[in-house]
Amino acid sequence: MIGIGVGSLSFALASSPSPENPSPLSHSSHIYDFTLDDIDGNPRALREFQGQVMMVVNTASFCGNTPQYEGLQTLYEQYRDQGFTILAFPANDFGQQEPGNNKEIAEFCYTKYSLEFPLFSKITVLGDQKHPLYRYLTENTAFTGEIQWNFQKFLVNRQGQVIARYAPKQQPLAPEIVQDIEKALKTS
Repeated sequence: MIGIGVGSLSFALASSPSPENPSPLSHSSHIYDFTLDDIDGNPRALREFQGQVMMVVNTASFCGNTPQYEGLQTLYEQYRDQGFTILAFPANDFGQQEPGNNKEIAEFCYTKYSLEFPLFSKITVLGDQKHPLYRYLTENTAFTGEIQWNFQKFLVNRQGQVIARYAPKQQPLAPEIVQDIEKALKTS
């Protein structure tokens, strides 16, 4: 493994949590270690997506970037049969742009954008309440650093390694993203 997060990840893997000294990283040494509720409140283990190329993205319904849902859905439709999926995580961390509850978010996403890729329950991606998945993504990969805004995108290869991070304003159908997805899909 390469990158900025190597030292902290190595430490997290080497440390042994105990009931007296629980490690916040004890269940986060790999992206497949996480289980989160889907938008309907049903637990979904990310290991369900093992062997697929994944794009993990924090989303919001009332953001200038919200129209990116269209590009994300297009990517999903174009590459899902090759083993690609998108995992969307609504979050209200930036400008209160995701104020609704899960039912309202689902209705918005499914009716306005006809989303077919997995949509998860609303989480927090910043601060002390940051979800452990986002703590892992922003602190224990080669692409560390806080989430900048809604629609920050992480590309994960078939082995579960984060291989790219894209800025919130970068459009899902940008040539760089499409090329990275196609390259990851060709790699077993």
